[in-house]
Amino acid sequence: MEEVDVEPTTTPIPGFDSNQKHLGFVWGPGDILVYETIYKASGGSAGGCPFVHEVRKDEDIYSPILRKLFNESHHIFVGLQRIREDLPSKNKKPQFVSISKNYRSVIRACMEELQQVLYHNDFLGTTLLSLELIWNLCEVLFIDAAPAGSLVLHLLDWVRLHKADVDEKAREVLASESPAEHQAYWDVVISYVLQGRMDEARQVLVKQATLQPAARAMFKLLDNLLMKMPIFNPGETQTLTEFDVKWRHWREEVDRCLQDQSFASNPHLEDICKILVGDEDVLLEHKELLSTWYHFLVTRLLFSHPTVKPTELHYYAQSSMHMFLDTRSVPEPLDSILLAAFEFDIHQVIKDCSIALNNWWFVGHLTDLLDHCKLLQSHNLHFGSNLREFLLLEYASGLFTHHSLWQLAVDYFDHCPEFGRVYLELQIERVPLDTERKALKVIRICEQRQMTEQVRSICKIMAKKALRNNRLGSALSWSIRAKDAAFATLISERFLQDYCAKGTFSDLDLIDNLGPAMLLSDRLTFLGKYREFHRLYGEKRFSDAAKLLLSLMTAKIAPRSFWMTLLTDALPLLEQKEVIFSADQTHELMFCLEELTSGKSVPNPDRPMQLLSPGLATVHTALRASLARG
Repeated sequence: MEEVDVEPTTTPIPGFDSNQKHLGFVWGPGDILVYETIYKASGGSAGGCPFVHEVRKDEDIYSPILRKLFNESHHIFVGLQRIREDLPSKNKKPQFVSISKNYRSVIRACMEELQQVLYHNDFLGTTLLSLELIWNLCEVLFIDAAPAGSLVLHLLDWVRLHKADVDEKAREVLASESPAEHQAYWDVVISYVLQGRMDEARQVLVKQATLQPAARAMFKLLDNLLMKMPIFNPGETQTLTEFDVKWRHWREEVDRCLQDQSFASNPHLEDICKILVGDEDVLLEHKELLSTWYHFLVTRLLFSHPTVKPTELHYYAQSSMHMFLDTRSVPEPLDSILLAAFEFDIHQVIKDCSIALNNWWFVGHLTDLLDHCKLLQSHNLHFGSNLREFLLLEYASGLFTHHSLWQLAVDYFDHCPEFGRVYLELQIERVPLDTERKALKVIRICEQRQMTEQVRSICKIMAKKALRNNRLGSALSWSIRAKDAAFATLISERFLQDYCAKGTFSDLDLIDNLGPAMLLSDRLTFLGKYREFHRLYGEKRFSDAAKLLLSLMTAKIAPRSFWMTLLTDALPLLEQKEVIFSADQTHELMFCLEELTSGKSVPNPDRPMQLLSPGLATVHTALRASLARG
């Protein structure tokens, strides 16, 4: 668990002796609430901390099914951002509706997957169902913006999609030995009528008609009414006014049948007829089949106000909720959200969803889509960011606390023009760099966005981690990438110490291919050049090796602590049969030897050997012999 940056505040726990037990809590990295129970003796200092708990603010990101939701919706989000701004709005509407349906299909796929899990989460399933219900309604009212006539048809589809239990019940009834005598038979027929599914209702009614030959005329009459019910078709040439006239004629015909008591001998058929004229009392008698006030609303509109305008919806929605719900019951959060949608109060929908839902996925993506539809342009927040950006920033910040979802968050920050860059810079530094592969991913993201400071910081962290694990090659590589001269110098020293101890270099490939990177620090330059000296010597290019060795000492590139090693390296060259070092070069080496041993600036080839250490005495002898040969 990561440590918090400040000391937790201490708060007495209600019901406990405040002198004995205290509770400390503070928000830690990644929105994790860390709190601890501290046992404190009276008059003494706080004791140890036997219990440390983590309470995560957003548990949803740890659900495998919701991770699928986050991953799939990320692709849809990125695609939405690519829709060209210069396209006319009328050309973009079909794209926006398509994108909205894509979001809903992802929600539904997660719901179906959840149902296949043996021990599925009922709360999660209910939440996903609510998400799709709200999103679908927002799609109908705001994104597709269905006009009068089409509006009721869209709302019917909405209700049918979220009230599919009638089909399951119908299958059960029709699969029985005698469907017309099944106890749920009339529930199925009436449910189909309540959803405006007249063809299905007629097919099931036939089962009953065949059982009652004497009532065949009555069943035929109702079947005819169901068949003739006008349904507005926006694809036809028929105008809304023409449809309204046709619908009123049909409604008058149904009214006459009721007044003539054509169905008085069969209460079920009479109830269906009363439903067709929109009798609200009869509708409310079937509360169990409707199950919700918004299903009641749509059925009420279908049979009483099929050409309702969007601006009139709020009146019918409010009255339907009032009529359907018990006056003593308090509306659920879902009821309030749906009512706000029917009132076309987009901002209230978003606000209520933010409070009611336990993650920012829904409000972030819905608000982004509504913003692209130019429906939120007037709403800015008092602290400078607009509503869309604020919600996306919150959602993306939550993703950054997850070990794999953090990569999705980057794209969300990229599409928040005001504060996205700042958030990304802060959050990217919190990504745990567990492996070099992960570090390289983070660096690639930073480099693509010219975040040079973050790149340097990550490279420094990785260099220190590699050095702690004694992986000198990796540490040097990271320090070069960070352009950290001080750390590169330190690691170069370690390489040289290892060489002195073992007589060989590790990570030869890296040192051999330093190239311009060796100029980062003097010590790194020396390391690269010293390795080049060994390579030249190994290739028997003795003259080039001698020049390089001498230049390392005379140009003061080599650290003085390494001069003894360099002079020792010169011995094999001095002892070659052919003369490698010229007289001038030999004098230069004598000068270095003198400076190393006495600090004098003038070489003294006649200095007594007994004053030198055995190693230096050997070098001194070799140098004098070389001068004698020269």
